[in-house]
Amino acid sequence: MVYRTARVGLRVTQGQRQRCFGLLRSAGDVWSCVLELNAWRRQRRDVPLAGYQQLCRQLSVAGPGTFGELDVTGARSVLRRFSDAWFSAAKRRRAGELEVRFPRRRRRLMPVRWYAGTFTLDGRRLRLPTAAGCAPLWLRLDRDLPYPVGSVRSVTLLNQGARLYVEVTAEIPITVYPDGCAPDPARIAGVDLGIIHPYAVAGPDGQGLLVSGRAVRAEHRMHLADTKARRKATAPRAPKPGQRGSRRWRKTRRRARLVEGRHRRRIQQTQHESAKMVINWAVAHRVGTLTVGDPRGVLDRDAGRRHNLRLRQWQIGRTIQILTDKAELAGITVHLVDERCTSSTCPACLKRIPKPKGRILTCPHCDFSGHRDLCGAATIATRTPGGGPTTPQLPGVVMHRRAGRHLPGAGPSRRDPRRPKRSEGQLAGCGPPHHTTVGSRSPANPAARNHNNHQTR
Repeated sequence: MVYRTARVGLRVTQGQRQRCFGLLRSAGDVWSCVLELNAWRRQRRDVPLAGYQQLCRQLSVAGPGTFGELDVTGARSVLRRFSDAWFSAAKRRRAGELEVRFPRRRRRLMPVRWYAGTFTLDGRRLRLPTAAGCAPLWLRLDRDLPYPVGSVRSVTLLNQGARLYVEVTAEIPITVYPDGCAPDPARIAGVDLGIIHPYAVAGPDGQGLLVSGRAVRAEHRMHLADTKARRKATAPRAPKPGQRGSRRWRKTRRRARLVEGRHRRRIQQTQHESAKMVINWAVAHRVGTLTVGDPRGVLDRDAGRRHNLRLRQWQIGRTIQILTDKAELAGITVHLVDERCTSSTCPACLKRIPKPKGRILTCPHCDFSGHRDLCGAATIATRTPGGGPTTPQLPGVVMHRRAGRHLPGAGPSRRDPRRPKRSEGQLAGCGPPHHTTVGSRSPANPAARNHNNHQTR
């Protein structure tokens, strides 16, 4: 069994909205009270209160009705969050990370969580518990839950700006396969993470997968250009420091938040679609072990303003987490290994290639030529803990997939409205459009490409 969480929006009236934000403010008051209590104890040179049982005793001393409509279960969820944050910081400081600090920042709004048995789910209706003597709080979800009602283990009320959401956590069983179709842990595939290709997979039996992320890069680039142009246009009417914004400025800021949220949702959907392509490919080829190269070490290097921006937009940690979650649900094991020098090592002679350029890796020692990301994935597969292929096996047949098919401008039928229009002279000077067949299979070595081994699906 694994736990999965889905975020669902709420359709609330004005009164329900005020009560929900009242619960979030009350949770923020609980957090602030714990910080204030520990501040007093520090002044008296006493040991801080960080244990969950100790904090619950202090909550019981406060008595009912202290935090408005917030019930005991919701208040204890805030105490649990504080205790986990405190002990996590203490553990990291003992490990030598002295820059990590204990929770001491006040928060106006805090998410509130309720566990199974304290709330009620009836279709799209959700009843949240409130304090004794308060009216029941019934809310309506804006869509059906993706999980069975009986598997839901907790709900969390939170906000994102002015919008209210509920995060529903459910217990989901791992996928069960028919006999002879389950992933085999002995079949190992190496996964190389990148920006141009989010996933490059080199598997057994000469099979490979390339997921193109050029549409995602275009989305980042066009969003950045659109943001700069919007800020330049709205800068003259921005309020001065210390002045309140006008109604026109509030509408401008609201529009900017909507655009940022839309861009964030597009990128998140693309990340999930890309990881799903990899897992579906692994299940189809009965791959039971994915060895993923961890490139998070490159974040410590200063590569210049532009490339640093590309690395932050890459969201390496989130990419690894999404792939790991989907692999766990499919019954596939994921190993994280060091990917240093994998994309600059020849898989044929195992010699280092200084500063390879482009997507094609050409070895000056043995005249080998192949796709750079697939060569890196094949080398990563040899670093599987507990045994794996001793020599890199470059795929002979590669399946191509494209991430972000839903993005504007990714297909010829939908033009990105943020992209500047071309003039008639520019259109006349352009050559014939180049159409790339999505979902084709091609050999990894460009020099070996011919009509006999090129199959189109």
